[in-house]
Amino acid sequence: MSKKWEIPYPQTVKVAGYMDSEEPIYFQNMTMKQSEERLKKNDLIIIPIGSTECHGACAPYGEDTFLVTRMAEQVAKKTGCTVSQPVWFGSHPYHHMGMPGTVPINENTFCDYLAQIIAGFWNAGYRKQILLNGHGQEYVIPTAIHQYARKYQVPGVIMNVNWYYAIPEYLKVGDPKCRFETPFNHADEQETSFSLALFPEMFHMEDAQNTTLHTFLPPGHIDNAGNIYGRAVKWYAHAGAGTIEVIGNPEGVVGNAQLASAEKAMPGTEALLDYLEKLVNDIIEKWPAGKLPDTNKVTQRFTDEELQAYIDGPLKGGKHIYTIAAY
Repeated sequence: MSKKWEIPYPQTVKVAGYMDSEEPIYFQNMTMKQSEERLKKNDLIIIPIGSTECHGACAPYGEDTFLVTRMAEQVAKKTGCTVSQPVWFGSHPYHHMGMPGTVPINENTFCDYLAQIIAGFWNAGYRKQILLNGHGQEYVIPTAIHQYARKYQVPGVIMNVNWYYAIPEYLKVGDPKCRFETPFNHADEQETSFSLALFPEMFHMEDAQNTTLHTFLPPGHIDNAGNIYGRAVKWYAHAGAGTIEVIGNPEGVVGNAQLASAEKAMPGTEALLDYLEKLVNDIIEKWPAGKLPDTNKVTQRFTDEELQAYIDGPLKGGKHIYTIAAY
């Protein structure tokens, strides 16, 4: 058990529904009054972005989503920030197509959807946002951020964090900090271990499977999931250099899930949560609640005076964000 973080996470806590004895941390669980009070202290919101995807016989379809909700809950309890209920359906690369239980969303639809979520939370007063991604769609989310930013051009801090990018040394086999025997892929030793550290109650390890990643080229060209090894071709930057999942890995597992354990993931999980805590605190220290980056440094659409109506918001004598541009 971690001394600072709840790892393994208490099995009595329900994913994406945490409420402590005093106040909720999920925006959708709050009243308007509760949200307004929280904004006075910390106006940052973490938006967990996951997927509904086949992860094999031992793991739930929502594994990617549960990973980032459990991470976000813990960070919110430490920092006082807020968490959105998660985005349950994600974008998928071509090779995921056709797996039963995997629900892929078209990239254009997905980006439009995320951009509108960002705008809606900005309008609600959460002008600092971390899009915490738990699924192999890191190549899509920045597009949504920039679509939103180009459309509205209002000050704010919108950041995408892919959890595995924050702790590469804990995932890179051979690094002194890495406790894993096999490289990070999908529903494998590594992903399953992090899940066992955060939501073990949803796993049936007696059904865990071992499989092999099927590629056509020799090693060294295409990176593994998470782009841990810095190879020239990112795992998502190709089509056709390996089998599609429904043919090559119909089990829904790419790797050795039977090797997984919560203990292997604990150092990496602690490091990740420490990082997220620092990121939230650094943002709030730089821009305390109610403060934003200087208007004249981040937009030419508005002066301070013109922007003030949007900062005030529609219920306090100002304007809502959709008067700038339609959603």
